[in-house]
Amino acid sequence: MANHVFGVDVGGTTVKLGLFDINGNVLDKWEIPTRTEENGKKILPDIAASIEAKIAEKNLTKEDIAGVGVGVPGPVDGDGIVHRAVNLGWNQFNMKQELTDLLGGMRVEGGNDANVAALGEMWKGGGQGHKNLVAVTLGTGVGGGIIINGEIMTGSTGAGGEIGHIHVEDNETESCGCGNYGCLEEYASATGITRLANRALQASSKDSMLRQGEVSAKTVFDAVKAGDELAVEVAKQFGEYLGKGLGVIAGVINPEIFVIGGGVSKAGEVLFDYIKPPFERTVFHGSKETIFALATLGNDAGIYGAAKMVLD
Repeated sequence: MANHVFGVDVGGTTVKLGLFDINGNVLDKWEIPTRTEENGKKILPDIAASIEAKIAEKNLTKEDIAGVGVGVPGPVDGDGIVHRAVNLGWNQFNMKQELTDLLGGMRVEGGNDANVAALGEMWKGGGQGHKNLVAVTLGTGVGGGIIINGEIMTGSTGAGGEIGHIHVEDNETESCGCGNYGCLEEYASATGITRLANRALQASSKDSMLRQGEVSAKTVFDAVKAGDELAVEVAKQFGEYLGKGLGVIAGVINPEIFVIGGGVSKAGEVLFDYIKPPFERTVFHGSKETIFALATLGNDAGIYGAAKMVLD
């Protein structure tokens, strides 16, 4: 009887893999390098080989495995077709079919990594007990995953939930990584907060802890906690952009909860002091009761969500 499942989270430098039982208990987790050379053609064979080695190591058979879920850094549609994953070198191809073939017919499900991480947080993380949620990942960029009635909202080409690229500022002169100008990612990501802080330091002569060393999202929020006036101004700017952006999303999705994760979320609940006031000021009244919570699975959210895709 199939009572095990694999969750795979493909990143630009490493692939994280987890073996779970069907109740969502992680039995083993490990990583392999992501070999992106030759347009990433070695990535899926490496994943298949690693899974087959783990099946042998644990004295399992393929009949014990319900399937393999995979999260990918790019759009993946409901049929498992990847619509370009730039940092893996992948163009459009049927990832689900290719990995199924490599694994000798084993069931495979695929999804965008941020969407899959959102599913993980709903299942075993900060969003437990909720079926309608938006997960927001504040890392190098801003990722998002939308879960409606317990299911990932992928959209027509798998690009649903790309909340980092909501347009929030008309007067931006630096381009976002996506090529547009004024995206939410330019202000609410770790790099965005650093940009806001450097601009504030140039525009003001105020004393600040931020003038004494490295400027990063972490040092900004450390300074906020210490009552640094300039850092608080930066946090307010960040909160205005993100709070209003989430208000727009809530007007469309009406989630029960926003789950905030990624490196910036390590600052903790202080983030909500700056996000919630602009959110509550601008959101439609039907979504004013939306809860905010911190993500709890960290870098494991992807493998949990990938496993959950197979079990649904």
